Amino acid sequence: MNMRWNLDKLYTSFECEELKNDFQLVDKLIKDTTDFVNTNFTDTDNAKDKLEKYLETKNNIENCISRLYDYGYLTYSVDTKNVTALKQMERVESYLPKLTIIDVKFQKWISDLDNLDEIIASSDILKEHEFIIKSSKRLSKYLLSDAEEQLIAEMQNTGSNAWAKLQDTVTSSLLVDYEDEKLPLTVIRNYAYDPSAEKRKKAYEAELKAYEKIDQSSAACLNAIKGEVVTIAKKRGYESPLDMTLVGARMDKETLDAMMTAIKEYLPHFHKYLKKKAKMLGHEGSLPFYDLFAPVGEVDMSYTFEEARDFIVKNFSSFSNKLGNFADNAFENRWIDAEPREGKIGGAYCSNLHCIKESRIMANFSGSLNDVTTLAHELGHGYHGDCLKDETSLNSDYPMPIAETASIFCETIVMNAALKNATDEEALVILETDIMGSNQTIVDIYSRYLFETALFEKRKDASLSVDELKEIMLEAQKEAYGDGLDHNVLHPYMWNCKPHYYYFDANFYNFPYAFGLLFAKGLYAKYLEMGNDFLPKYDKLLEATGKNDVKDVLDIMDIDSHDVDFWRSSLEIVKKDIDKFLAL
Repeated sequence: MNMRWNLDKLYTSFECEELKNDFQLVDKLIKDTTDFVNTNFTDTDNAKDKLEKYLETKNNIENCISRLYDYGYLTYSVDTKNVTALKQMERVESYLPKLTIIDVKFQKWISDLDNLDEIIASSDILKEHEFIIKSSKRLSKYLLSDAEEQLIAEMQNTGSNAWAKLQDTVTSSLLVDYEDEKLPLTVIRNYAYDPSAEKRKKAYEAELKAYEKIDQSSAACLNAIKGEVVTIAKKRGYESPLDMTLVGARMDKETLDAMMTAIKEYLPHFHKYLKKKAKMLGHEGSLPFYDLFAPVGEVDMSYTFEEARDFIVKNFSSFSNKLGNFADNAFENRWIDAEPREGKIGGAYCSNLHCIKESRIMANFSGSLNDVTTLAHELGHGYHGDCLKDETSLNSDYPMPIAETASIFCETIVMNAALKNATDEEALVILETDIMGSNQTIVDIYSRYLFETALFEKRKDASLSVDELKEIMLEAQKEAYGDGLDHNVLHPYMWNCKPHYYYFDANFYNFPYAFGLLFAKGLYAKYLEMGNDFLPKYDKLLEATGKNDVKDVLDIMDIDSHDVDFWRSSLEIVKKDIDKFLAL
């Protein structure tokens, strides 16, 4: 099967007429909208008509801008040496200061509307966008002056955005010395799943050694981006970068605290799993980091890309034909770029292209069961986007914690469906792979949360050296993994290879994964209780994610996000799997 995606639905090339016309359209839309807000947002007369016009124009701009940017980024992410793609991204980013001023003027204008409820009630379009309108009014208190907002937007293009691109470039072009070869970092990191213990250890050592070539530049990128976040969060009046993140994520601190309380209580159960795995792999005591992803059992659970497709589509279909057909369509129409190669960024992601009502998925597929679950995970993101395809662009933007719900739910579907038909030997492999994924999503994510918390606290005073960053990461891993991992064989450079740390607009992009796992586990338990009656309610939940706060989304399923017992009940599901594994 072809493991590279097709982007022709966006544009056929950077030189095609449609792309050139869309840039001209964006220029016109931004100019017309700027003129409109400057002329009309000086008073509150005819507020209903002004609001309707603004929303219509803003949806059009969002669709056009995202199409142009996504084509550049999707091309760049699989070929970071593509200068044309990079230039297109930067050209689109140059619009951001103008768009920022448009948004700022709108938010300041709407903050003066005292009869907002009455205005919204008078229009179907406004009622459809009620959440977005009221959110804009609430967020207006964090706005700075027009000049300051424009300056920040302009400086970010040569600040955090530029540093993030540099980090992408240095990691994607990093070649690792492995035996007599020079291999891309993505290939080396995939060796962590190799059946050969010697190969896993050598790859781990080679990976750490390779980071020494780029650790100074990566540290400079990280310090610059996090320093910018600290400065802007303080300037806007947020209590901290975490506070700014939670507001942006539409999630309250009570929800985060309830989830973290439950996670800390259940860490010892994950530590028992890690020590059991260490024993199975022949280690005394705790597990070395390089064997975190080591396959367990004698069964070869490797897959070709075509086998992975069949496995996912079949198991998705066991949940619903709609989900199975969606996944089959994604494979059939080449929405997926799965081939590891030089110049391609690491990891995996899904880009929901609302402008064309499709998605594109990037992965680095090497054939492991974990790679299959990664594809299932990203297809879950795509299905989430599919549920929102008939919403307007403004109503399709969901917050980070909810972003991981459909993806992890799809992982759960694949794993549970696979276990039903597995032999005892296969069940061991599948169960361990599932627990391994949960361990990453709970324990490793918790270590990343601890790392980023400490990083922001220290970055308030000064930049951190490479040695300081490594030390903070090691301390975070020791606290999260406890005696489950060998403290002499950890991963001090985890801050170097995880791109999430380098997203200015996605700080603390760690706890959403834990949220997604635990919410998805809780949802799956409800599915087992409700059967087919669950399906329409699940789709309704996904459709509502762009127009609600996190707590309200959970309320749709009668779940109280402030209740620690809910998070405990989800972790209890994982604990039962761990107990099964320990008993094998």
